[in-house]
Amino acid sequence: MSSDNGQGGGGAAGEGAPPEQLALIRESVRRAKTPRAKPRTWRGAALAEELPVARVLVDKGVLHLDRYFDYAVPAELDADAQPGVRVRVRFGAGRGRVRDGRREGGGLIDGFLVERLAASDYAGPLAALAQVVSPEPVLGPRLLGLARAVADRYAGSLADVLQLAVPPRNARAEQRPSPAPLPPPEPPSAGTWTRYEHGGAFLESLASGGAPRAVWNALPGPEWSEELARAVAATLASGRGALVVVPDGRAAARVDAALTASLGEGRHALLTADAGPEKRYREWLAVRRGSVRAVVGTRAAMFAPVQDLGLVALWDDGDDSHSELHAPQPHAREVLLLRAAQDRCGFLLGGWSCTVEGAQLVESGWARPLLADRERVRRAAPLVRTVGDQDLARDEAARAARLPTLAWQAVREGLRQGPVLVQVPRRGYVPRMACAQCRAAARCRHCSGPLEARDGDAGGALWCGWCGREEGAWHCPECGSFRLRAQIVGARRTAEELGRAFPAVPVRTSGREQVLGTVSASPALVVSTPGAEPVAEGGYAAALLLDGWAMLGRPDLRAGEDALRRWIAAAALVRPQEAGGTVVVVAEPTLRPVQALVRWDPVGHAVRELAERAELGFPPVSRMASVSGSAQAVSAFLGAVELPAEAELLGPVPVPAVPAGRPRRPGSPPPGEHWERALIRVPPGRGAALAAALKAAQAARMARGGEEPVRVRIDPPDIG
Repeated sequence: MSSDNGQGGGGAAGEGAPPEQLALIRESVRRAKTPRAKPRTWRGAALAEELPVARVLVDKGVLHLDRYFDYAVPAELDADAQPGVRVRVRFGAGRGRVRDGRREGGGLIDGFLVERLAASDYAGPLAALAQVVSPEPVLGPRLLGLARAVADRYAGSLADVLQLAVPPRNARAEQRPSPAPLPPPEPPSAGTWTRYEHGGAFLESLASGGAPRAVWNALPGPEWSEELARAVAATLASGRGALVVVPDGRAAARVDAALTASLGEGRHALLTADAGPEKRYREWLAVRRGSVRAVVGTRAAMFAPVQDLGLVALWDDGDDSHSELHAPQPHAREVLLLRAAQDRCGFLLGGWSCTVEGAQLVESGWARPLLADRERVRRAAPLVRTVGDQDLARDEAARAARLPTLAWQAVREGLRQGPVLVQVPRRGYVPRMACAQCRAAARCRHCSGPLEARDGDAGGALWCGWCGREEGAWHCPECGSFRLRAQIVGARRTAEELGRAFPAVPVRTSGREQVLGTVSASPALVVSTPGAEPVAEGGYAAALLLDGWAMLGRPDLRAGEDALRRWIAAAALVRPQEAGGTVVVVAEPTLRPVQALVRWDPVGHAVRELAERAELGFPPVSRMASVSGSAQAVSAFLGAVELPAEAELLGPVPVPAVPAGRPRRPGSPPPGEHWERALIRVPPGRGAALAAALKAAQAARMARGGEEPVRVRIDPPDIG
């Protein structure tokens, strides 16, 4: 409309109009000319009368911005802008973009309102909060303190940790009210916990409000999920909350079913990725609001905001799934240890096997062992038999069909009674060098790192995978031999070969493409990769653990521990020896992990491993960090970082390149790039200083900009 038309229209409306109508028109025009605060800049808006400053954590995720920023709180947002809510703020405005005493400009980003203050430490003008995304407080003081502790432990940013701890918002889930909390249940009976020494006392302590800490070596069989449920029920009976973290969805489903059978519906929440974003956020909100006091879930559940936490429990802490893939890559065990210290609650680390970290917790006196006596272990475990290199050399059937006679007999006898499990290693295991006579791992004389052969030639020069030193005169410190061998890679026996050998028996596979949860009790061959073994109704009649060298020969410090853990996880699904259960493992019987499997003594194996690592300065006795990237970037970073005086630098050494089309493992360079890696080792008690130094150097590097990135990892699981 033109100005002429506008004036003409206004005159026509005024002619002949009553005085009351003219007064109404004038008031409307006056109100239209009054300046109004513009949303998301709030220019000219009045500020909150009380606590007009909001301290905000912006979701930038870069180390040099890992701090809080102050914003002004408009009066219209005063009621909703409470600590813990999600907000949107303008970030990146320069000092010169100030209008009417209010900083303006910058891009809109998400954040969390941490606290409200009466005044800001910043002397300049403040930008205003742009928006309160939701009035739902999702970040409480305890969760914030835990996230900060994890960020400091792993040299990461608080924003990155909160991305792991707080799930994405779902508006529909927020609008639905959570149910009213149920009263505490009655304390449960000890049940199968009586099989363990001090098992009943552990439950009684939880039920009475105590905070016992234990490393639990579970007996083989399916009872572990019910025993975890009883520990949760005992904690709930004391009026406190409980958190259980398991490695995968199948284990979570078993504990979920056990909790439902023990407690009924409505007393616990299941937090897994399979639930979908809306349902998972709804369950998380129920926990945050205090409607539900117990949680079972996979890795991300380690941050679940359980109210009045009384117990944190972790099942099978050696499983790779417990290590987060996203920065700063925390491990669920370490996060739960921080929670146990922060909340002064009970701690339970359980599994069929035992990790070196679990043995260290007992050795230090921080936790007590929960074990069954040897007689009960022998009755519950299957019979374990071994097939070594000498047996294979003398076995005509093994040379012809690549399956030893003992294994054929075990399969044949087992199929008469029920299903038989066949465990084959996953593809991608990389061999390391070992003594050809006694099979002891070949290690560097300077830093005890793994020795590797260039181009896989066992007769060529050796070099250390940690410090990069070349070894030209290696000999075995165990037996004195000078001969080496490269271990076998990958699985050689396939489901098709077994199907041809037993044509009348169905063959089922469980692995990457399809993971089976359960199988029936009818005779069948179940071929599975480690970690994907389905549970058989009534247990397996027998199990074959093939190609043991493929797992024992990995170039990793945890190769023996991990092989034993995977073997025991499969053997624990087999019927007891009294019921005819038999396990055949194809590996050298004199090796320590194989002997531990035969005796069913994972705790003894972990204790001996811990003693060796303490002598050699290996983790977890020491703390380690890796710095990887291009050669120039790693060199520049190491030249700038101010390491603790006790730090020992190993390397840098080249990182094996990833061929195009092959899956990339954590810590590996992108396909086509050539990286180097340096390891930094510090003695016990200096891990926090090492993390702080690396974080400061990385933050300074990011603040300068324009430099090649480097990747810093604290306590990486794949150090070699």
